[in-house]
Amino acid sequence: MSDPISFSTALRERSSGAHSGSEGAGFMSDLMKGEGTREDYIALVVQHWFIYEALEGAAERMRQDPIAAVFIDDKLTRLPALEADLEFLIGPDWREQIEPLPTTRRYVERINQVGATWPGGFVAHHYTRYLGDLSGGQFIGKLMQRLFGFDTNGIGFYIFGDIADPKAFKDYYREQLDAAPWDEAEKERVIDEVLVAYQFNTDLFEDLSRAKAAAVA
Repeated sequence: MSDPISFSTALRERSSGAHSGSEGAGFMSDLMKGEGTREDYIALVVQHWFIYEALEGAAERMRQDPIAAVFIDDKLTRLPALEADLEFLIGPDWREQIEPLPTTRRYVERINQVGATWPGGFVAHHYTRYLGDLSGGQFIGKLMQRLFGFDTNGIGFYIFGDIADPKAFKDYYREQLDAAPWDEAEKERVIDEVLVAYQFNTDLFEDLSRAKAAAVA
């Protein structure tokens, strides 16, 4: 009889299809193939700002929760880097020039909701975003740097200067997932919320594609 798989492994396996679907969404696929524009990249950075403003605001509220607090690490904080990126990409008045897309509004509402009421749900969104940033996000950052001739300005979001070994960080994070005192029902709820987070990301890429099409129509 085989040993039961760990929660972090189950989470990764159960969400792998949703992850692939999100990455394969047309907007992101075009950007990764070098078929997107600098403006496309800026549009993505703008939506990230709204998402991380909500996520890192939720993290501040969740710092007092004994389960969620284990996952909150200031080394992950992305908002200052995103703001520096937007100032570089758009200009000092970037705040007056940006607005969330419909999916981003719903995504932010969901993060705010679980970030105020449900530690497991908060961890699900935290996991989906930050472990993705430390994984495929590293490749995306390097690719955008090459495609658009950036040095580090414009891609600061993807640079985790305080995390020397992303793999070791991710391994430790997964150990904390395995150690979380959740029963089987709560683990299922957390996995379901990770799938919700991935769906928001897929829907966001579709929103970005529609916004791009409308802009050139």
